[in-house]
Amino acid sequence: MNTETPLLKRLYISHSLSTWNSRSFEFGATLFLATIFPGTLLPTSVYALTRSLSAILFAPTVGRYIDTHNRLEVVRLSIVLQRVSVALSCVVFWYMLADGSSTEYLKPYLLVLLALLACVEKLFSIMNTVSVERDWVVVIAHGDEVQLRVLNSMMRRIDLFCKLIGPLAISLVDGYSAAIAILVTLSSNVLSVIVEYYAIAQVYNEVPTLRLHRTSSPPELTQLESNSPGGVNESSISRVSTLRGSLSAYFNHPVVLPSLALALLYFTVLSFSGQMVTYLLSLGFQPVHIALARIVSVAFEISATWLAPVAMAKIGSIRAGLWFINWQITWVTIAVVLFLRAKSLMLSAMGLVGGVILSRVGLWGFDLCAQVIIQEHVGADSRGAFSSIEASLQHTFELCSYISTIIFAKPEQFKYPVLMSPIALYLAGALFAMFVRDKRGHLLHIPKCFEVEDAGFEQQWLIRWEGMPRYDIID
Repeated sequence: MNTETPLLKRLYISHSLSTWNSRSFEFGATLFLATIFPGTLLPTSVYALTRSLSAILFAPTVGRYIDTHNRLEVVRLSIVLQRVSVALSCVVFWYMLADGSSTEYLKPYLLVLLALLACVEKLFSIMNTVSVERDWVVVIAHGDEVQLRVLNSMMRRIDLFCKLIGPLAISLVDGYSAAIAILVTLSSNVLSVIVEYYAIAQVYNEVPTLRLHRTSSPPELTQLESNSPGGVNESSISRVSTLRGSLSAYFNHPVVLPSLALALLYFTVLSFSGQMVTYLLSLGFQPVHIALARIVSVAFEISATWLAPVAMAKIGSIRAGLWFINWQITWVTIAVVLFLRAKSLMLSAMGLVGGVILSRVGLWGFDLCAQVIIQEHVGADSRGAFSSIEASLQHTFELCSYISTIIFAKPEQFKYPVLMSPIALYLAGALFAMFVRDKRGHLLHIPKCFEVEDAGFEQQWLIRWEGMPRYDIID
């Protein structure tokens, strides 16, 4: 299937709008809370923590829903409920901002309401992402590995572009007026829902295999369905059983190691997110300099979406994944060494920033390779459950990174979370190396010109060079 067909363009449009709105709102909500609650990080922390915990606790239930319901129904539900929750959040933000003094006593209750709406938005964002990126693209590729790599790369390119431009756009508007930024966020979500809703339906109608029922359910899920009243409204006991069954299926799956390695990469403070940005600001870096560094970083990340498919086509997804994660390990190690050994704080920070930027090629290259490996080995009947457990673990490790900076909150203590980040990366590399060894029987690819043969009582090393005679070297 040509990557420029109208079908795929509609898929990309729907995914672009969904990702743009999700990224913009996620960043915008932080700015709005900072304006409404000046001088304290507590409301923002509570909001973000609640949102992350909902993803950790309820992602398995979302995954089971994906695996047991019609594909179009799942994606449409995720689109509508995401947009409704964001629209309601914007109304609450607007009310709190417009009547700040008169609603002072209501602020704690409205913050709780905002946190609950954020949980809804996050869970249905996961539903949309898992459905489209881990299930729909596999079905659309229809077993064509090259097409699957192209689709994955394009979807990741969209994610990274929206990750950069979405927050940047909303922050520029917020810099002029927080009230206008809230209205822009609200308008964007309301206006895009119709386009998303019908674009994804056209994709569904043009790909007959998307309408096919999944062949069978995994044993764990089959057992759970018989004990559950069905749908999203499950009892507490059923939810616990769902989680237990999904975890069992996940940790016994043949591709659990690359999935765990991918999740572990979220335990890091070495990215241009709140933690490292706050540290750089404390050293005296200007926001414009940090923004420029972030733009360069995203440019390197996007380059990985072109490099990874080329590498996978040349040497396969497993070997390419090994190369990319080793690239990341190399540059993160260099960044941390420079950070710890530089003679001045500014030089150490600049070394850290440079190493982190270069490491992003390895991060997103490995992400794409691991994603292809997982997609090729996880069946259609369990993609939602598997991917939602993976998403839950990713949020768990991300939460651990936040906890590390809560414990070591002072700028001079930032070195401790920095040291934790490569440890998690080395563990991820070790897990993927174990998978590679199990899959291929070796880690290093030995050229065929070097072979060892058993010569009876003696070992004979045979060195064969193309175009040259054979030499027997006998001990």
